[in-house]
Amino acid sequence: MYPRVSDFLNDILGTNIVLPIQMFGFFVAIAFLVAYFVLQKEYMRRESIGQFKRRDIQQKAGGGNLNDLILNVLMFAFIGFKGGLLLTDYSYYAAHTQELLIPIWKGSWIGALLLGGLTTFLKGRKYLKEREQPVKLITTQIGMPEDLGTVFTMAFIFGIMGAKLFHALEYWSDFANDPIGMLASFDGLTFYGGLLCAAVAILFYIRKIGHDLLTTADATTPVLLLSYGIGRLGCHFSGDGDWGIVNWNPNPGLPAWLWSYTYPHNVVGEGTVKIPGCVGEHCMELAEGVYPTSVYEAIMGIGLFFVLWGMRKKLPYLGQLTGIYLIFNGIERFLIEQIRVNVKSSFLGIQLTQAEIISFFLMLMGIAMVYLSTFYWKKPNQVLLNAKT
Repeated sequence: MYPRVSDFLNDILGTNIVLPIQMFGFFVAIAFLVAYFVLQKEYMRRESIGQFKRRDIQQKAGGGNLNDLILNVLMFAFIGFKGGLLLTDYSYYAAHTQELLIPIWKGSWIGALLLGGLTTFLKGRKYLKEREQPVKLITTQIGMPEDLGTVFTMAFIFGIMGAKLFHALEYWSDFANDPIGMLASFDGLTFYGGLLCAAVAILFYIRKIGHDLLTTADATTPVLLLSYGIGRLGCHFSGDGDWGIVNWNPNPGLPAWLWSYTYPHNVVGEGTVKIPGCVGEHCMELAEGVYPTSVYEAIMGIGLFFVLWGMRKKLPYLGQLTGIYLIFNGIERFLIEQIRVNVKSSFLGIQLTQAEIISFFLMLMGIAMVYLSTFYWKKPNQVLLNAKT
């Protein structure tokens, strides 16, 4: 396993560099970038056939924007405050990225002053020039492709909040013992918590700005599976503890790492076997091989994305694609929970994991949505009527 990106590069190239980039965070960033690119193209396509409408907004030109100046100075000063720690002790903070980011009050005031001062100089010059220009209102048109940046910002913020909240609920005793430590840690993120909270926040935003909810959902849900699959690759390659139960079954002919894996050098330090010759952190591996469930989820997530992507122009009604996504998502996660390490609780007298309960309701919601889309809402999928390809 490779807790940091530089661990992978050093293994391949035989170097000894240290970069402050965690492997899991790297894959999350890739997932966001890929999702942004694919969604932007899909939103533009749907806008071109009339599914998304553009709207007029008024923007102020001239006069300068003092709030924008202050926000930029504070943002870059904070980046300098945290990033300045790398200048004081690069090797340590590059290897301990979490200590670089948490606690929030730990940083370099020199870095904050340097980067904040540079931003004040550059942005301040622009502000002074714009302040001399007469103030006027300019009407421009924007649509869903332009709103995508706001959507992604909300997805990130509410996704993290929801993931931490649901993780705290799932591991309540650990949260009760150390609430600040659990909330401040980058470990412990429950996917369904992030998905549900981000979805609710984004749906409220989409409705507020006037876009059709079913169209937005159909355009977005296939890409959720793609980004989820990419993110799960980050879970596997970093060894973040998101693996399965011990696999004692005989290998049916798959590569060993795909059937049963001990996750050497995992980022969470789990395991009882010390790796011979290993020095420093991340020197443990599991005593017995476990199902690499994150790999299975990556394969299923990316594979199901292509299935939905191929269906998006063929379904007659809006909302059907989202319903099928909910069914696929629920089935995928319910099945993987059967071989995945997780905490179980009693639900209607049955011992189930939190993910099993949520996935069950997702499947019911998906079935209901397909039924309602087909027999009640019957909003035509304009792709079938207007698309030439």
